Amino acid sequence: MIRAIRGVHDILPPESATWQHVEATARRVFEAYGYREIRLPVFERTELFARGIGEVTDIVQKEMYTFEDRAGESVTLRPEATASLLRAYIEHGLHVQPKPVRLYTLGPMFRYERPQAGRYRQFHQLDVEALGEEDPALDAELMLMLLEFFRALGLGDRVRLEINSIGDAACRPAYRARLTEYLTARAASLCGECRERIERNPLRVLDCKTPACRPVLEAAPRLADSLCAPCAGHFARVRACLDAAGVAYDVAPRLVRGLDYYVRTTFEVTSTHLGAQNAVAGGGRYDGLIKLLGGPPEAGNGFAVGIERVVLLLGQAVEPARPVALLIPLGQAAVARLLPVARDVRARGVAVELGYGGRRLRAELERANRLGVAVAVIVGDDELARGEATVREMKSGAQRAVPLAGLAAELLALGGRP
Repeated sequence: MIRAIRGVHDILPPESATWQHVEATARRVFEAYGYREIRLPVFERTELFARGIGEVTDIVQKEMYTFEDRAGESVTLRPEATASLLRAYIEHGLHVQPKPVRLYTLGPMFRYERPQAGRYRQFHQLDVEALGEEDPALDAELMLMLLEFFRALGLGDRVRLEINSIGDAACRPAYRARLTEYLTARAASLCGECRERIERNPLRVLDCKTPACRPVLEAAPRLADSLCAPCAGHFARVRACLDAAGVAYDVAPRLVRGLDYYVRTTFEVTSTHLGAQNAVAGGGRYDGLIKLLGGPPEAGNGFAVGIERVVLLLGQAVEPARPVALLIPLGQAAVARLLPVARDVRARGVAVELGYGGRRLRAELERANRLGVAVAVIVGDDELARGEATVREMKSGAQRAVPLAGLAAELLALGGRP
């Protein structure tokens, strides 16, 4: 037997109903804020991610699925969506539209990581980007929309918003130098991964979850103390907007993002119900990335939501849709009579299952029980001769005769359709 590759997983019914619910909720909430869907390829030229994400990030150095195609060109399965979305934004001239340009996408991403609960090598994200607007109020609105998404899923009381500012090119280099000096002096107390990051990406050390590293990181210099006046003012405006909206949040001084392109505002939505992998969504501002990828010098802002982690939080809270009836024809003449009935009610939005005339009635009734339908509709030669169908209530076992001419209306009424 051929099994799935390690680190990927199949999404089976009834769990797929939860996925559909998450995706439908995202579309409804995001589109109410003016965001429109963009659909992107799952692989791109490798240079897009190397330039956009950053050459020294763990993603580019260790986690990308990269290969040469038959033409000898290096291509990569997308490890995240922002770089791909911005490539499309630049390539298709979307920057001429009124600002901000609001876009969202969803689908699979790929990273070669150690599989664990809530983390896979093929994983799925909701990705939202607002492009061309520098105002701090946009940062706050993105967070409001993200929290509204969780509230609409019934998860509002299971998540928490954390925010921070990581400065920009004017003030972050000085902080990076202070942090590098501090960490280098205490390298012996840090884990191997942190020691490796000190020179190439010291801000990522702050995000380490290893308990032994926490005492060193707790006492590390705070980025907030090194912000320049424009960055500090921007962050103050973001907080003022969140306060005005009555949003609860925590300022997390060590909150950084794993990608090089972030500046100023960063945020995460976390949950205590997910174990070690407690972040369920995250994002922030990336002014300058559009220009870096060959576009105009415009601001950018966005976030990504891990769908697997949202589904973990929901559990089996979403019941899959069930057909309202199993139509049981006893013989081929009954199949021919019930086929158009099934087609008509399905076309009007009511789900029914149809047998094919070859099984015994007892076996079909057992199948009706397994399907969880409300009624079984039985039509054999005797029913055809009388112009009737026998409708059996599966819970009570009660039966009644319904004229075949009125069967479609009966099924529509069961399905809540006029």
